[in-house]
Amino acid sequence: MDGFRPNNQGAGGGPFKDSLQHRSGLEDSATILYRMLDGERYYFQDSSVNDFTKRWPMPWSHYFLGNTGSASRSLIFSPVLQAGWDPGFHAFDPYHIDVSNTRFYNVTRPFTELSYILASKREQNIGLFHTQNIRYNWNFSIDYRLINAPGFFKNQKNSHDRYAVNTWYRSKNNRYFLFVTAGSSKTGASENGGITDFSLLNDIPAFSDRFSLPTNLGGNQFESRTLLSNVINTGNTYKRQQLLVRNSFDFGRRDSVKIDTSLSYFFVPRFRLQYTYSIHRDRYRFADNRVDTTGYNNLYEFTELGNEWAIEDRWQFQQHDFSLLHFPDPKNQTHSIKAGVSYQQIEGRFGTESVQLTNAGISGEYRNKTRNGKWDFQLTGLFFAGGDYSGDYQAEVVMTRFLGKRNNLLTLEVKNVNRTPAFIHNDLSSFKLFNRGNTNFLKENHSTFSGKYIIPHLKMEAGVRYLLMSNYTYFFNLRQSRQESTIFNVVQLNVAQKIPLTRRWNWYIDLVMQQATSNAPVNLPLVLTRNRIAFEGTHFKQLNLSTGLECRYASAFKADGYSPILGQFFLQNDTVIKNLPDIAAYLHFRIRSWYLFVRAEHLNTISLSPQLGFFENNFAAPNYPTPGLLFRIGIFWGMVN
Repeated sequence: MDGFRPNNQGAGGGPFKDSLQHRSGLEDSATILYRMLDGERYYFQDSSVNDFTKRWPMPWSHYFLGNTGSASRSLIFSPVLQAGWDPGFHAFDPYHIDVSNTRFYNVTRPFTELSYILASKREQNIGLFHTQNIRYNWNFSIDYRLINAPGFFKNQKNSHDRYAVNTWYRSKNNRYFLFVTAGSSKTGASENGGITDFSLLNDIPAFSDRFSLPTNLGGNQFESRTLLSNVINTGNTYKRQQLLVRNSFDFGRRDSVKIDTSLSYFFVPRFRLQYTYSIHRDRYRFADNRVDTTGYNNLYEFTELGNEWAIEDRWQFQQHDFSLLHFPDPKNQTHSIKAGVSYQQIEGRFGTESVQLTNAGISGEYRNKTRNGKWDFQLTGLFFAGGDYSGDYQAEVVMTRFLGKRNNLLTLEVKNVNRTPAFIHNDLSSFKLFNRGNTNFLKENHSTFSGKYIIPHLKMEAGVRYLLMSNYTYFFNLRQSRQESTIFNVVQLNVAQKIPLTRRWNWYIDLVMQQATSNAPVNLPLVLTRNRIAFEGTHFKQLNLSTGLECRYASAFKADGYSPILGQFFLQNDTVIKNLPDIAAYLHFRIRSWYLFVRAEHLNTISLSPQLGFFENNFAAPNYPTPGLLFRIGIFWGMVN
């Protein structure tokens, strides 16, 4: 269902139309709700301070290559489970805008949040967020983020910026809805190919400044560490521009409900016509303006590149989607049936070559909440019946139920995806390099079976996930990919819980255990965990405090290598990464809508010999050390206008 529909909201047409028209007198406060484009539930903004990653682009389970903004990957096995076209570049996804995950807000008062995060080595992050209801039935929001991180190591500077704007509008008669969201993001990441010799990390004091360590790519020149310098001389520059417009019109009847002595009118939809248009343009480029042939020979075994070289893939993707929704039960708007058709036009350019692709798909969805209110069902399906990706499909079933008197929540999910391998594996891509090998791959088929159980009174969540992978496609060295012909599986168990130790002290634990079958072309840590011991509470009525220690640990495993030209992580079976736990001390607090985050990260790198310092670096990938001590301070200031 789309938009802030009346449903069970009375006459408001949104969660709080009445509060928008009749103020309560709380001039310094605002109620902020948001929902997703295809969702039904409303959510409040998270105002907690105990988890910094909720305000950081990188989830706690991700590792990045030594500098904020570098290529990253999740240590929890998470394959792409999306049918149809996929360009294949995902190492920088956390920094990009994805309009399909846009939050559409509804607020009682205009709200603005400014953020500034400063870290060691002149790292700076700037943010601006603003949302306001122009009228009770019309909202506008804008979100901007900038990351500039010169880095601890040579030729690892990152400069990213992104913005997103969105608006939704509902007609006064509750029948017409418009959603528009647009965004643009640019990630500029210098690539050094890793340090040339990891043993040099122990050469102290010669390399006590890690910025002096020699690297494979980028030459011996030092890049500027200033905020205003965003030139990437050797590295990847990815750009993405996206636009999505959705129109819907409802057919149904008006109804009323008596509130006190007056009647309140609302609209009950029975049928909905919906049209969604989306377009995005992507550019994936690797360029080197100061070629170091020795480094390319060490990594890729080729030297004839000249002084400068560049490769890039350009894409334009357009989709038209027409859908019809039916609501069989006027008294239950969570019960809906949806059928749709879509048409995609895809154009790719790779230097002097190009390709034109088309897809025709059919989709369906069924949602229902049982009359006893215990079960929620959602069944979705997409099948490409014609075009270049004919035969691709995805199907998903999600069931949720509240159990017991304490409303424990059980969620069961089954998903099956049949997909064409990402286009970067195709010989037409500019990133095929030399000696690519066989790329005549079959369609991948992946299935997932998962369950999650939430126990609110214990503040605990436990889950299990079983993945069955067939024709899994992956890179097995810096330039070549292959497909695993045999079927393999991965089992994952996870637990997250808040454990009160005393009245003020709490222990937060996140634990993931995963195991793949012996023939699986994936290497995973058996144990991945994050633990936080925090002193917390509200003091002086307004001070919401959380301070303590945070520890993240991954058991020893053969971590994937990284190909800087391709921007891809690849399977390697030679080097075992055995890291110490990452330890951070932190002080987080909130006073009304003012937040402060102070963190000292990588305390585990402290070394007493041959001199005092933070030189015991961990590794994110072979030859990619993570920083020593990193001090970070972040300020978030929310203002009600």
